[in-house]
Amino acid sequence: MELSRIEKEQQFGYTPQREKPLEQTMRYDINPALFLKVELFNSLNKREIDYVVEHSCIINVRKEELLFSIDQKAEQFYMLLEGSIRIFKPRDDGGYYDLAKYTSGDIIGDLDFARKVQYDANAAAAEDSTLIMFPTAGLTMEDLTREEPFIVCRILFNSIVMITNRIKSTQNLLLENFSWVNEFRRRAYEDPGTGLWKQAFLTDEINRILEEPMALIMLKPDRFKILVDSRSHEAGDKAMVRIAMILNSFINKIERGWAMRFKSNETGLLINKCPLSLAQEVVEQLHHAIASMEPVPAEGDIPLFSFSGTIAWSLWPEDDPSWESLFRGTYALLLETWKSGGGQIAHYTLKERPA
Repeated sequence: MELSRIEKEQQFGYTPQREKPLEQTMRYDINPALFLKVELFNSLNKREIDYVVEHSCIINVRKEELLFSIDQKAEQFYMLLEGSIRIFKPRDDGGYYDLAKYTSGDIIGDLDFARKVQYDANAAAAEDSTLIMFPTAGLTMEDLTREEPFIVCRILFNSIVMITNRIKSTQNLLLENFSWVNEFRRRAYEDPGTGLWKQAFLTDEINRILEEPMALIMLKPDRFKILVDSRSHEAGDKAMVRIAMILNSFINKIERGWAMRFKSNETGLLINKCPLSLAQEVVEQLHHAIASMEPVPAEGDIPLFSFSGTIAWSLWPEDDPSWESLFRGTYALLLETWKSGGGQIAHYTLKERPA
């Protein structure tokens, strides 16, 4: 069904100036040397390039005229000779936002063409523009395959090489900017109040970071509700920051692992390649460090608040070969021990679970 002018304005962000098909000129106006700049064709010989030229055409696109639109199959790609082409997408509010702008000498849509996909954006002329289009209108690669299967196979092989090279370039870019990528990843998983890793990080990345033996150490401060109720949430937030600093000090000292915030005031450590002796040492030192935190001084009728913590810990896979079971069991043991009075250290192991 033909879209009305208003519908096109809503979809594409403006009203196309004309409805006629794209204008084409004769193919012999094309310089074959231009195709050698295209990754799809730069390894073809003269006869093969001449065949490509023979099945290409020059098109003239007037200002604000669509070159292609979202969901249209990428059956051609373009070399921009003169003018400029903008790539854009519609917004939910009826407007649009620009993604890119191509100028003279740029190649447009070659990767979409090579992948045989549908365009995921609109392209329109930002000014009157002239482009080379391959293959010419009315032809598909299937048509060309029936006519010259060897040449088309060469083009398709080049398309695979091109896609592979683009993937490698992307991977190299990520490696070159690994510190930036790592920082971005850190911010996505960082608890804003303490700077600790959120449990979402554990949920998403556990299969990647598991390295046995893996120590899971969970900490819950005792009587924390008393601190918050008597001194305000701000006092609780400050205490959590101090606990986070202690946890991070262990990670910095060991030089591996993650300081975590699991839920509310439940925090802890995840240490990879952690032998039993190191896990036991860290647990004892962490328990002592929490108890040694500077108390919150008395204020009027509000008494001094001293810190202590309950710890539950386990070692994967020694204590439970299933990470999910080990995590749930350690957390359940933490709550059980905390409710029984707190201030204790408990070691979770599957062997000691009740039948």
